[in-house]
Amino acid sequence: MDHCALIKVTVKNKYPVPLIQDLLDRLSGGYVFIKLDLRSRYWQVRVAERDAHKTTCVTRYGSYELMAMPFGVTNSITTFYNLINDVLYEFLDEFVVVYLDNIVIFSRNMDGHVVHLDKVLRKLREHELFVKKEKC
Repeated sequence: MDHCALIKVTVKNKYPVPLIQDLLDRLSGGYVFIKLDLRSRYWQVRVAERDAHKTTCVTRYGSYELMAMPFGVTNSITTFYNLINDVLYEFLDEFVVVYLDNIVIFSRNMDGHVVHLDKVLRKLREHELFVKKEKC
């Protein structure tokens, strides 16, 4: 799909992607780590009903509106990153760091790690965000 017209009228959301070194510094003190990779990344973000008409695609079979945010439109990365940060806000830097669609859970011991993993997975499930088991 060609999103050029949509990109031209979209207000740019400037959200800095975190520096890898800063994220690595936050992991210090952790002994147990797990990386979760979200399934389908941006396709898990629903387009607001009021904005669905902006995604209309016309084909010979009819007009269609996207229900999920397409990759490649302005603000797709920042919108997704904001969503993940909002969902996991209470855990960030305590036992979670996020880089785009990758979530790293770190703990000082295995018992604490099981508790942290459970909290993160419950929060993701609550917001209907799913991990790709094969990449975790």
